Amino acid sequence: MNDEPVPMPSLPAPVAEAAPPRERSAAGAGATVLLALLALLLAGYAAWRTYALEHAHDGSVDPQALAARIEMLTHSLEQLRKNADALRERMDDTAKVDQSEREELLGLGERARLLEDAVANLADKRLSGHDALALDEAELLLLFGSERYALFHDPVAAATAYRAADSALAQIQDAAFSTVRQSIAAEIEAFESTPAADAVHAAARLAQLREQLAQLPVQQHLAPAAAAEPDSRLWRVLGAFVQVHHGTDVPAELARRDAGLARELIGLDLRQAEAALLARDDARYHAALASARTQLAAFDPAVAAVGAVREGIDALDKNVLAPAPPALLGTALKELRNLRATHALHIAPPRAGAPKPDEAPKPGEAQK
Repeated sequence: MNDEPVPMPSLPAPVAEAAPPRERSAAGAGATVLLALLALLLAGYAAWRTYALEHAHDGSVDPQALAARIEMLTHSLEQLRKNADALRERMDDTAKVDQSEREELLGLGERARLLEDAVANLADKRLSGHDALALDEAELLLLFGSERYALFHDPVAAATAYRAADSALAQIQDAAFSTVRQSIAAEIEAFESTPAADAVHAAARLAQLREQLAQLPVQQHLAPAAAAEPDSRLWRVLGAFVQVHHGTDVPAELARRDAGLARELIGLDLRQAEAALLARDDARYHAALASARTQLAAFDPAVAAVGAVREGIDALDKNVLAPAPPALLGTALKELRNLRATHALHIAPPRAGAPKPDEAPKPGEAQK
């Protein structure tokens, strides 16, 4: 027997374990070859590009022209940069101007608001001053109307003044004075219902009567009355030089002797009646007409001209120059003054040091 160990047969290596390293080496070699090819291609392209540039530079491009163009481009670039800087500065200036204008606009808006407030205050003051002026005008016109009637008894002129006062009160915005206008309307109605003579028509009629006096004839049958025989011889001697008549016989005697004097006396009476008419003196007016009627005794009453003058004097004698004043005279003026006094108390500012209405005075101050 053989004592040597029998060697075991070696198993072959599996094929699957040896294959991956080989595949990896083949793939790496392929990538290396590809990279090399790409490098060769890039190198060739670079060489060709360099060659092309060199030939193009050598053949068609002038270095001086290229340098000039580059310098021009550089100069243009600097100019554009300067322009950009100038535009930037202008934009900054414009922004500052816009900001200042915005501030000025805000200031103008504030000033406009203050101006509107001032105009509104001025309008309020103007309205208040306008109302005060209208009230003064109305009060003055009412006073004129009442005094006109009191002095001259002229209801037409008084009503005209009252209408003007009503027009002045119509311009006032305060409705509290509407009651005064109602009182004025009542007084105007009272004036219109008051009987009064038309002074213009009466004065024209008196002028016509004065013109008709020249046409009045004297009585032909009237002669001086025979004087009574004096009792004594001395009285008869003196009577040849001096004659004595009673006062009631003087106008008739003068009228009989001198018709011109009678006409002048009647004319004077008619002028006195006209003056009394203008002054609204009822007593003097009727007295002057009565005197003129008495002077007509010097003329023939049967003549139509004398009768026309007498009828004219009688018609004028019926005029009433001083009618009784209306019961409402002066009511509107008193009411207006009371309202103005009441409004003045409401508007008047409190006195300095005076306590307010809602503050009660202290005990010590009340004693003082």
